[in-house]
Order: sequence, then C-alpha cells, then structure tokens
Amino acid sequence: MVLIVFSFNDTKGRTFTGFTTKWFVQLFHNAAVMDALMTTLVVALVSSVIATVMGTAAAIGLEKMDAKLKGAVMNLTYIPIINPEIITGVSFMLLFVTAKKWLATVGINFQFGWATLILAHITFNIPYIILNVLPKLRQLDQSLVEAAMDLGCNPIQAFFKVTIHEIRSGVVAGFLMAVTFSLDDFVVSYFTTGAKHQTLSVMIYAMTKKRVSPEINALSTLIFIAVLAILVLVNLLERRNEKKLKQGMLKWKGGGVKE
Repeated sequence: MVLIVFSFNDTKGRTFTGFTTKWFVQLFHNAAVMDALMTTLVVALVSSVIATVMGTAAAIGLEKMDAKLKGAVMNLTYIPIINPEIITGVSFMLLFVTAKKWLATVGINFQFGWATLILAHITFNIPYIILNVLPKLRQLDQSLVEAAMDLGCNPIQAFFKVTIHEIRSGVVAGFLMAVTFSLDDFVVSYFTTGAKHQTLSVMIYAMTKKRVSPEINALSTLIFIAVLAILVLVNLLERRNEKKLKQGMLKWKGGGVKE
C-alpha cells in the first residue's frame, strides 16, 4: 500500500506532497525500464511455459515409477527448492562460464544473456510444477482413462481428452507459480544475466546505490494490479467450471433416478 501511494507522489522524496500521475506517463517513455520489463516478461513466460511442459511430463513419469525410485527422484527434485538461492546462482554462473570456455574451443561464441537466464529460470521452476501436478494425478480416477480407451481413444487421445482435463487446475496453478517466482527472482538472475539484458530486479538493485526512481513505484503498482487481476480471474473461472460440473452431475443423477 505504501508503494502504491508513493507511485502517485508529486515529488521524488519520502514525504507525500501531492497527487500526480506523471510517473506513469514517464514510465512508458523510459527506454531502460521498458527494456528491463520486456526482458523480465519474456524470460518469465518462456521459462514458465517450458518448465510447465517438462514438469507436467516429469510428474506423470514420477507417478508411474516404483515407490523407491520415485522417492529418490523426489529427493533430487526438492534440491532447487530447499537450496539457498545464492548457491544456485553461483553454481549456474560457474556452469555457464565452463560451458562458454568449452564452446569457445569448438568455435561457438556463447555469451551470458537470454539463453542463460531462461535455462536458469526453467531449472528452478520445474520442481514447483511437479509439486502442483502430482496431487492432481493422485486424485485422477484411472478408470476414466481406461473408459476413454475402451470407447475408441488411443493412449495419446485419452491423455489429452481425459488426463490433461482432470489435472488442468494443477498445471495452471504450477504455471502461475512459476511465472511469479520468475518475475520475483533476483539472486539467480543476478549471476546469470548478461551486459545487454537485465531483468527488473537486477536493474532496481543497481538503482539502490543512488535512489530508486518513482517510475519503478509506478511500474510495481501496475504489475501488482495485473497479477491480482489474473489471480482473481483464474479463481472465478475455476469456480464457474466447478459449478457447471456440479450442475451437470445433478442433472445426470436426476435423469437416472427418473428412469
């Protein structure tokens, strides 16, 4: 609330002197901030989409594993979550520096930038997708998949028509969580970003050495409102779908009783 209030402050000071919207106007004319915002959004969306596909596939594979092997793989899955971000960030930096030196020997110019940021964000996002999808897979009634195959679907068609539909809420929740963590990340991004591409968090950190511009307050306010609106919309859609499903079940049961 304090940040939102000061995004409308007439001056750059820490005292509210008057209401203005000039920082929102200046925000869209600040090339550096807009470039950082675009980098942040592209990295967040691309890494989250890829992590969602990989994490969902991994969760499905884990659900079909032997219990002992599943336990061992899950312990490895937890590492990016419980591992301190500073260690993860430094590890990625050392990995990419080593890869850069090795690729240079074969004539490939590998630089820190889009690729390093996206790869790092994919890696720390995948466990959150897995942890959101696994509970939905446990709740899935396998007889529905078997019924679809008995009615003529092949395994791939049954997967897209039944399995994905049943675990959709977990997949969406994991994707939104991945986007949130990616937008929020600073430590890993700081160690894997390049000179040409900076995320918002890295740019804001550089600003703190002097003073954070009120334009950042305005941008943060817009991001907060956008994220809040998306969460509200997703929850409303889920409630509407659940209501339709319940109504459909009641009609089906009512028809059966009449017959």
